[in-house]
Amino acid sequence: MNYLKTKISLAAVMAMMAMPSFAQDAGDAVATAVPTDSVFVFNTLLFLIGGVLVFWMAAGFAMLEAGLVRSKNVTMQLTKNIALFSFAAITYYVIGYVLMYPGDGWMIDGWLGALGVAILEPVGLAAADADAYDYASTGSDYFFQLMFVATTASIVSGTVAERIKLWPFLIFVIVLTALIYPIQASWSWGAGVLDAAGFSDFAGSTIVHSVGGWAALTGAIILGPRLGKYTKEGRTVPMPGSNLALATLGTFILWLGWFGFNGGSELALGGVDSAANVSRIFANTNAAAAGGAVAALILTQLLYKKPDLTMVLNGALAGLVSITAEPLAPGLGSALLIGMIGGVIVVFAVPFLDKLKIDDVVGAIPVHLIAGIWGTLAVPLTNSDASFGAQIYGIVLVGAFTIVASLVVWVVIKATMGLRVDEETEINGLDMGELGMEAYPDFGKG
Repeated sequence: MNYLKTKISLAAVMAMMAMPSFAQDAGDAVATAVPTDSVFVFNTLLFLIGGVLVFWMAAGFAMLEAGLVRSKNVTMQLTKNIALFSFAAITYYVIGYVLMYPGDGWMIDGWLGALGVAILEPVGLAAADADAYDYASTGSDYFFQLMFVATTASIVSGTVAERIKLWPFLIFVIVLTALIYPIQASWSWGAGVLDAAGFSDFAGSTIVHSVGGWAALTGAIILGPRLGKYTKEGRTVPMPGSNLALATLGTFILWLGWFGFNGGSELALGGVDSAANVSRIFANTNAAAAGGAVAALILTQLLYKKPDLTMVLNGALAGLVSITAEPLAPGLGSALLIGMIGGVIVVFAVPFLDKLKIDDVVGAIPVHLIAGIWGTLAVPLTNSDASFGAQIYGIVLVGAFTIVASLVVWVVIKATMGLRVDEETEINGLDMGELGMEAYPDFGKG
């Protein structure tokens, strides 16, 4: 994803897009050139439509989490989701965007980007004044990228649900979106050290999803499990969510948004080749999601004698995460298989985390972290330009940085403000204890 740094040859695209037109009087076919700003318009449109679809994923995360937490904590999850997105929009404007895409302004070449606020192109833009007339508008690039950083923050929210205070969580989100995410993303998509090493992550299985997963994992370990989740004998106590209909709706919304997530990451829609690529990405993305859902459905039937809807939902999401690192190169069969392996990962990873007494309320760690690692490792299987060595290097470097940085932030917040609500608030529910309002005031507490 080298966005405005990577330019499309306008002349080549124009040659491909030249279309016949018929002279009204003579009836002779005459080659008519497409206006020179068409590539700029179509690429910009792809970013904007893709960004809107990824924005809709914020609603998907909110609904998924609201459905998988208990009713006494639903309002807190909804509050966290709208607040984290809003803070991400501010921090990415103030520092994150330029830190991630420094151009020639690296403070430490290839490792640490530049400081500054995001600046859009002027109103009434003339072609000659565009930052990248042969590519796309700066505003569309910024908008599309903002949606990705917000997605990373959303991943953390579900894992640490039902026991974390609101403001300490939001402070972590501010640091994650302003510094942690942009720094590591600059190494690949900002033409930093991982890009130079040949690391390949088309739409962010590692750069987006595993980063959210690593941050969530460190937070879950420091917070500890919910009260009563694990017995002294080591048994896991089920804590069913409040509304599986909402969780299912959230999954479908995320599935829809993923077409923008992966399709928009083609970064171009100005020619026949790029348009065909976007459609191929859509089809592969859908196949992987279906594969993950079906694999989880069949596997839970075999293991537990009954299908588990929550596993099926997370299986679909794991399939989507798995294909995100390379949604273009595979054929439909390969995409289906990659997604199915993601679904299998979820079914086995969820109980494994419980054995370790790591309490992940919504299953975000198996879906976004473990399936994200799998998807990144799978890239060389279909993309001959990628290598396992570069992929492993990227996974390890991004993982180590995110773990250390997140650990420092979580520990500092815990020492200064405290992370976890008191026992009484956790038992009665964060909705009333932290916010003073309930999502379902006419029903009993769950």
